[in-house]
Amino acid sequence: MSLSISPDEILVEEVERTEYAERELAEGPARSALRYAKLSRAIFVGGIALTIVLFATGAWNRRWIADDGLIVLRTVRNLLAGNGPVFNEGERVETNTSTAWTYLVWFFSWLTQARLEYVVLGVALTASMAAVVFAMLGSARLWGGAKSVLLLPAGVLVYIATPPARDYASSGLESGLVICWLGLVWWLMMRWSQAERVRLPGLFGLVFLAGLAPLIRPEMALVGALALAMIFCAPMPRTRLRPIALRALIVAAAGLVPLGYQIWRMGYYGLPYPNTAVAKDAGGAKWGQGFKYLWDLVGPYYLWVPLLVLLAAGVVAARAATPARPAPSDDEAEARGWSVRRVREWLRSPSAVVALMVGSGLILTVYALRVGGDFMHGRMLLPQLFSLLLPVAVVPIRLPAGGFRSMSVGDWSFAVIVLALLGTVVWALFAANTTAIKTGTKISASGIVDERVYYVLNTGHDHPILAEDYLDYARIRPMVNNIAETPDGGLLMNSPSFMFWYIAPPPQPIPAGGAGHTVYFLNLGMTSMNVPLNVRVIDQMGLAYPLAAHTERLTDGRIGHDKNLYPDWVVVDTGMVDQKPWLPWYMDEKWVTQARTAMSCPQTEALMISYRDPLTWDRFKHNLLHALTFSEYRIDRVPKYEIERCNLVDPFPQPPR
Repeated sequence: MSLSISPDEILVEEVERTEYAERELAEGPARSALRYAKLSRAIFVGGIALTIVLFATGAWNRRWIADDGLIVLRTVRNLLAGNGPVFNEGERVETNTSTAWTYLVWFFSWLTQARLEYVVLGVALTASMAAVVFAMLGSARLWGGAKSVLLLPAGVLVYIATPPARDYASSGLESGLVICWLGLVWWLMMRWSQAERVRLPGLFGLVFLAGLAPLIRPEMALVGALALAMIFCAPMPRTRLRPIALRALIVAAAGLVPLGYQIWRMGYYGLPYPNTAVAKDAGGAKWGQGFKYLWDLVGPYYLWVPLLVLLAAGVVAARAATPARPAPSDDEAEARGWSVRRVREWLRSPSAVVALMVGSGLILTVYALRVGGDFMHGRMLLPQLFSLLLPVAVVPIRLPAGGFRSMSVGDWSFAVIVLALLGTVVWALFAANTTAIKTGTKISASGIVDERVYYVLNTGHDHPILAEDYLDYARIRPMVNNIAETPDGGLLMNSPSFMFWYIAPPPQPIPAGGAGHTVYFLNLGMTSMNVPLNVRVIDQMGLAYPLAAHTERLTDGRIGHDKNLYPDWVVVDTGMVDQKPWLPWYMDEKWVTQARTAMSCPQTEALMISYRDPLTWDRFKHNLLHALTFSEYRIDRVPKYEIERCNLVDPFPQPPR
């Protein structure tokens, strides 16, 4: 038996062997690309997890609730009690700057029926953690389109390493909500800019979210307005609706809630913005203090270093991601020239979204400088810092096409970004362990204080969270005891030495159940959360007391505390005994009498009626029409000068000279 192979069989076998080799060659790069894609995805997910763990650990180790955070909870208590969104029952005053934060905390408090301090702590931490996730998702969409890209945390490390960011992740204030909203807008805007086909449900969800900006915080209206303008002016997706009809629906979806709330706010509160904006004169200018506030954050941590490093890394990464193009012909150059159509098309692009977030961050920084910043170290600049870091929340490392072994001098962008990442990590380790303000229990000449450390040291609690933790703050426990010891009621005023309370008693006869208590003290949160809702709590600066809020700003006052109404006005306003010996020794009966005359000014009476009278339809309409007038009205805190301003008759006229 003999075996023989024909030439045809040899040819077929050779062809099959050649095809197999060709498939192996073709599948090699595909397998390599798939392997890199899986590696990139795993590293990105791991980076998110690592960032969340680091941020959550840092925030938890510094957990606390600020006095201003407790102010929010007083309003939530009144909401839950059925008294409405007020600070004191019977007075329609909006003491919380973030409307959305108030109602978010109220919703979860109603849903869980848990203690308010724990609710606000959990919501604040959750929002803060979600913010960095959204930031990284949006940044990944910006950088993650090319093959063989590793996305590593960068800008988010800068943010979470900055100590104030960890402090205000759990403070009970709206800081976590603000950056969460910014991160979500960034991510959704980036998705919108890259979508091959924009779907209407997602589009309307995006514009609705952007429209909530003024309810998140009033200054966030800038970001929301610019985002909505981009969407409105960009080409509309193809639908059965005409573009003009679709744009009208976009305006309606964006404006429904904020416009409805604005009308309600003006009618209910009698102001076009929260009372806190009146108390702090948010339209005023204190540039010098603003630059002090900026350097108070940037200087101690050398924050400009990672910002410049990541700016360079972002520019290098962008250039590396842009393929080289041949020089355009004259016709192509003319076609690429400026036109309205090209600008509108650019508005729906990742670069436009980057310009939106970075530009907004810069403008908001200028605004913070103008108003003088804040008294809390770093807090008012955290949203700006977050916005500036969004494009580089993660940065891409583009691996050489042939892997690490094939790297050459031409792969310089890889080395630059790696060095930038290493430098960022080194800086983060330094900043995370840096103490910027070392005065502790004292307030420096700048008026800026490390709020968390200040209350930790002054209460003796490492984590002051519950209202009763603040009973160990000076004068708070004595206040509670004094209220219990005076069932007839009275006005509690802090002594000039800040050591104890003076109590101005109510006049005789005392009504059944007492005349009620009023506490006049600057620290509204710890005060109001340690007393029942029927105890009225007001402050010299005017956050919860419009009469003080509408005084003129003190030129050299501490930032955020530059209004201080004399207690003489409060004695008259509360109807307490205004004569010695019942009047505290440091007060003057003459000033009290002049304050009584000054409060008879018709414009002042109209202001007080606007938020104290029962809310009827006529009162609502009157407030709505005169809200702007009320917001601009100012009085002089010195009764004598206020009498002159209002052209009243002074009960103690000066003798002619």
